[in-house]
Amino acid sequence: MTGRIVSLIPSATEIVCALGLRESLVGVSHECDYPKSVTSLPVVCEPKLDPRLSSAAIDRSVRALVEQALSVYRVRSEVLSRLAPDLIVTQHQCEVCAVSEGDVRAACATLGLGARICSLEPACLGDIAADFVRVAAAAGVSERGSALVAEFHARLDRVAERARGARQPRLALVEWLDPPMIAGGWMPELARVAGAEPVIVDEPRRFRTVDYAAIDAAEPEVIVVMPCGFDVTRTLADLTRDSAGAALFETRAARAGRLFVLDGNAYFNRPGPRIAESAELLAAVVHPERFEWAAPAAVARFDGSVFRRGGAK
Repeated sequence: MTGRIVSLIPSATEIVCALGLRESLVGVSHECDYPKSVTSLPVVCEPKLDPRLSSAAIDRSVRALVEQALSVYRVRSEVLSRLAPDLIVTQHQCEVCAVSEGDVRAACATLGLGARICSLEPACLGDIAADFVRVAAAAGVSERGSALVAEFHARLDRVAERARGARQPRLALVEWLDPPMIAGGWMPELARVAGAEPVIVDEPRRFRTVDYAAIDAAEPEVIVVMPCGFDVTRTLADLTRDSAGAALFETRAARAGRLFVLDGNAYFNRPGPRIAESAELLAAVVHPERFEWAAPAAVARFDGSVFRRGGAK
């Protein structure tokens, strides 16, 4: 039943591969880069804006497209037609995260493709696990989905158990720099798994746009910056060229050496199997006395003057 699979979102690509279906994957999105082998596959979609723009410029461009009821991404119809997939995995959670289910259905109708469409909509940790099962069922390997869920929960449980009993510092999770946005969705739950108390947004829901004064007023003891779609290098570049950096550096958490940049592209904003590794990274930031760095290259710490890479405690 598996057949030919196209994934239009990085998290779905990681789920497909974690289910042991890499050889069935024939096409991916422009952002899919893990596991490394998927980067050789045909790219089936692309953004309508330049991802090299500043955080503020990207935000303005996205808002302009959404206000006009236009998609932020386009499907490469000729590539999709050539690949002739049996199953397409996409999402209908966020208009700015990836190609929408509506765009995929429209493309399939225009091309006369009869592909099954599996659409994901994770809003919390439970939904992420449910999507493992959903993709596995759509691909005809349901038992693998159950095994992946068990492995995912076991890894999260190990983090929570190791953090248990420690004092829970107040934690601000910054998902976008300009304007500053506090992460919602599964992020508050992830904070609690890692042994912290999330501020401003403290339950699964959409992000909240604030300002840096409001973040500082919430008195976070730790601030983690992990913008959606940005790795550490890209985030550090934006912090040095935008006003966001100056505002962040003046917060009490930054002055105390508790301001961190983490890889929001590979980890926190991809609701797939590596969300469990994201919990490990976050726990190492919050409780360095209890956790080793799961992926030190994915973190930078502000020491009061510059950011230092590599998860230094």
